[in-house]
Amino acid sequence: MIEYPGKQSFSSALTLGMLLEHQMRQDPHFYLFSPDETTSNKLQQVYQTNARAWAMPIKAWDLPEDPNGRIIEMLSENVLFATMVGHLMNGEQAIMASYEAFFNIIGSQLIQHIKFLQQADDVKWRTKIPAANLLSTSTCWRQDHNGFTHQTPALISTLLSLPSRKVNCLFPVDDMAAVAAFHYMISSSNVVNLTTFNKTEEPRWLTEQQSKTQLKNGGISTFSFTSDLKPDIIFTAAGDIASREAIYAIKILREDLPEAKIRFVNICTLSYKAIGTVDNPLSQTEFDKQFTKDKLILGNFHGYSDTLANILTEYADKKRVRVHGFSDHGTTTTPFEMLSLNQASRYHLAMDVANQYNRTDLLIKYRDIIKQNRAHAHKFGTDLPLITDFHL
Repeated sequence: MIEYPGKQSFSSALTLGMLLEHQMRQDPHFYLFSPDETTSNKLQQVYQTNARAWAMPIKAWDLPEDPNGRIIEMLSENVLFATMVGHLMNGEQAIMASYEAFFNIIGSQLIQHIKFLQQADDVKWRTKIPAANLLSTSTCWRQDHNGFTHQTPALISTLLSLPSRKVNCLFPVDDMAAVAAFHYMISSSNVVNLTTFNKTEEPRWLTEQQSKTQLKNGGISTFSFTSDLKPDIIFTAAGDIASREAIYAIKILREDLPEAKIRFVNICTLSYKAIGTVDNPLSQTEFDKQFTKDKLILGNFHGYSDTLANILTEYADKKRVRVHGFSDHGTTTTPFEMLSLNQASRYHLAMDVANQYNRTDLLIKYRDIIKQNRAHAHKFGTDLPLITDFHL
């Protein structure tokens, strides 16, 4: 167990960079495909063991380059994915990393690959194909400089809408969960795995073993350190920043509305109409155990809210479910303001609960904080210390 969950922060991207370096060192056939954003996405540790593929003259200022390099960087997601699939078809593993917004470019190619995987299941002589693994970072929630053009989680919704049952969407809540997600991706076959994480430092909530257990347990776990045994409301979230905001909302409510008994259930994987992976979906029995059979479910999602809401209503009456998430409101602004614009911040979640308890005083309080921060962000380009210094 972590003695003080959430007290320390780490970058999932840097952790994944180290795992990529190890994988490349251990497997001489492993390739990384990246549209010229390996360093931008903080995966640069991989350069410690291999170089970018490069056939032109090498200049003094260039990053490590070599004609035999296994880091393929090209500003064309279409070419990179097609090349990676060819490598996978040879039975060799690879991973592709990109900014979240630009993974949508290969949407049609992904659908065709998924159709191929469906057909391949019916061909007896065909061996299993390593998973098409995608690392999606530089996400909609943290585009402090690029803005609205770089803010779209649409590929998640596209992939989760496909009834092929060939897609897993993984949302590691912290760097330890990212380790578990990476090992799952590398060990799987005949599927597409999309793992979404932020490259910023985020709180660590779990141990590596807890993260492994979460994956095996149908993609969920109740965070006991912030949960009541007999809850009146179930908070749930998928995504590192979305989960952080939900946990912080619970802390706010513990202080302002102690009579509200809340449980937090983190979701680390989603698949077609299910929580969990395609090979291990969450059962209705386990859902009822963790989410109860009748309590309000208040969600916060990395992507579009309807995507998670539709999955939750496969398990629960839709009258019980309310989900916050990205709602196509974006700009170049501060981290909290991005959350606020999309009503996915800790205070927007807290307002939902305050409204359930008819606490108009708390609604006024939280709206005032949101208003104050917006004014501060517009004037100084930063969030209030009340926001940035918040911790459990």
